Amino acid sequence: MTSSPSPAYGLVCLTVGPDIRFRTITLSRYRVLTPAEREAKLLDLYADNVARVRRAADFCAARGIRLYRLSSSLFPMFDLAGDDTGRAVLDHLAPQVQAAGQAFRDAGIRVLMHPEQFIVLNSDRPEVRTSSARTLAAHADTLDRFGFERSTWNLLLLHGGKGGRAAELAALIPDLPDAVRLRLGLENDERAYGPAELLPVCEGTGVPFVFDAHHHVVRERLPDQEDPSVREWVLAARRTWHPPEWQVVHLSNGLEGPQDRRHSYLIAQLPAAYWDVPWIEVEAKGKEEALAALMGAQAAGLQVDVVAVEE
Repeated sequence: MTSSPSPAYGLVCLTVGPDIRFRTITLSRYRVLTPAEREAKLLDLYADNVARVRRAADFCAARGIRLYRLSSSLFPMFDLAGDDTGRAVLDHLAPQVQAAGQAFRDAGIRVLMHPEQFIVLNSDRPEVRTSSARTLAAHADTLDRFGFERSTWNLLLLHGGKGGRAAELAALIPDLPDAVRLRLGLENDERAYGPAELLPVCEGTGVPFVFDAHHHVVRERLPDQEDPSVREWVLAARRTWHPPEWQVVHLSNGLEGPQDRRHSYLIAQLPAAYWDVPWIEVEAKGKEEALAALMGAQAAGLQVDVVAVEE
């Protein structure tokens, strides 16, 4: 398995179009259903979402997209404590799930997952740690069911979690289940964990560091993503990837300037520090439109800054 030509831009799961939009159900709605109704509802919902994942593989393959972020909301209620309805439904749908995963593998598309930020493994509250571990294990089980390998090729990405508890995070990582630990990556954020706080955790545990320049600029109040520290952190992060050719970074622009936490619709600026990064996940509100603009500029040999930011 090798990386694509530099860079391979990645599509984030949620989409502005109908092709890959996934269905869900709220917990309050689910709880009013009878056991039989719950099973029927999840069977309908899961089967539809799996079919959409299969279409997502076709969507990406047809457009030359080599990196795809799988939604972490594909199977709502799958991680509920004391309720195995979702697990039983997925067992029933195993052939369809395997076929959807195989479609990505056949097309040579790398698949990642970035669970919700409410997963805080190093919380100072035991009940949050317990629920976070259960939810993360369910996401890893999802990747297993699709047949994605237990390595950082099929990354399972988290933020650092509770601020000031980097030591606690580092201490618990070695004891995570293999399905989680072997895929785990960590990303800097805008508040609790900048690169300086997160890199030692990654170095000490063997977990790769996914660098996000936009988060870094906002947290450190830097003028823009051309700050020299961006390149320094790209290279530092690369040293945590084994092999380094699998390195992933996140790309986004602020809606109304570098310090704006909100993501722009398209990507106007690609930091020079990313020039040799092999895998770039594009976090823009325009989703596939933003990706198409970047890939079009790349194919034409144009500078990315010709792509206008719109809202």
